[in-house]
Amino acid sequence: MSFFTNKLAIDLGTCNSLVFIPGKGIVLNEPSVVAVAKPENKVMAVGAEAKLMVGRTPDNIVVYRPMKDGVIADYKVTEAMLKYFINKSKSRLNFFKPEILISIPVGASSTERRAVIEAAKAAGAREAFVAKEPILAAIGAGIPINSCEGNMIVNIGGGTSEIAVVALGGIVTAQSIRMAGDRMDERIAEYIKKEHNLAVGSQSAEEIKIRIGRAFPQKKEDIYDIRGRDLITGLPRNIKISSNEIARALQSVLEEIIEGIKQVLRQTPPELSADIINKGMILSGGGSLLRDLDQLVAKHTGVPCFTAEDALFCVVKGTGVVLENLDTYKRSIMSKK
Repeated sequence: MSFFTNKLAIDLGTCNSLVFIPGKGIVLNEPSVVAVAKPENKVMAVGAEAKLMVGRTPDNIVVYRPMKDGVIADYKVTEAMLKYFINKSKSRLNFFKPEILISIPVGASSTERRAVIEAAKAAGAREAFVAKEPILAAIGAGIPINSCEGNMIVNIGGGTSEIAVVALGGIVTAQSIRMAGDRMDERIAEYIKKEHNLAVGSQSAEEIKIRIGRAFPQKKEDIYDIRGRDLITGLPRNIKISSNEIARALQSVLEEIIEGIKQVLRQTPPELSADIINKGMILSGGGSLLRDLDQLVAKHTGVPCFTAEDALFCVVKGTGVVLENLDTYKRSIMSKK
């Protein structure tokens, strides 16, 4: 019997989108970027190919990131991007119109949820469902979401940080804050501009964060060479930057994320708070890979903190589990509107 499936899951992220197919795992991991040619509004490139064009295009090509803060900012471009992801994944499958499950931020409004579902249907889905990111991240991180004990998940993506306490298969209390990986990159670029008179692009800022980013200063510093445009002479220039400088640049973003975590802890019923203090909270998402972030969160909240295994893929792995048990989860965590 050949393996036949007509389902796929999409973790539609602000920075990256991932596609999961039951029985095959993650089949696609590409940047959520689309390049459009003006004035005819023709899609030139999507994903990795489009990301290479960021900051390098002539006037007649515009590079969009159609997802802003985890939700659709540009409907038409998102539809084109979804169509590309579905068609590229179809080559791995033998279906025509798949059932699709898409992750959305916990704070998404009903209008934003509808926009995601309609874009997926317009892009070729037979049926589209949406499920909230923190629940999916919790499932993907191996948290038993149906137990009566409380579990806390903090999913730090590109556009949003989703903080939630989960028990009995649902979200007890949650908050979605629009402070995450993208803001970290912005703060790094602003810091370098202010302190070193050097302009660096968003991709360079992200690279710096990945290479030497830290949540707080350390005695032993890492040094990294960066190049950008000197703001005074306008000419290219190289400088060295240290991990402690990056820690200072990221301080305001991390403070806001920690404040969000504290607020969710304050709203948590006492019985569940006791469970969370016993077990600790789990960090997931690309932003959670910032060095020492778990230690910083634990220090400021008094709650033990651990980074999930495969933190970057927790949400998409969770969508995969839900897809494989679609009927069980349809009632509890998903909505079609």
